[in-house]
Amino acid sequence: MVRLLSLVVLIWLVIGAVAAGQRGYFESSEQNCSSLATVAITVVAGPLNYAGVNPAVECEVPQPTQ
Repeated sequence: MVRLLSLVVLIWLVIGAVAAGQRGYFESSEQNCSSLATVAITVVAGPLNYAGVNPAVECEVPQPTQ
């Protein structure tokens, strides 16, 4: 049972990685909080990407005081 669940999770994540690749998320050179979080959530969403889910994350990194 554990093997089956592990296989399902692996397939789920592979499908998510394919979806992120098709959207060009692995090709952009911009690396910030927002882009990295969007890639991660797209991979985790897996097959839901093909059902119309388009996850995107916006975040702001606090700037040091001057």
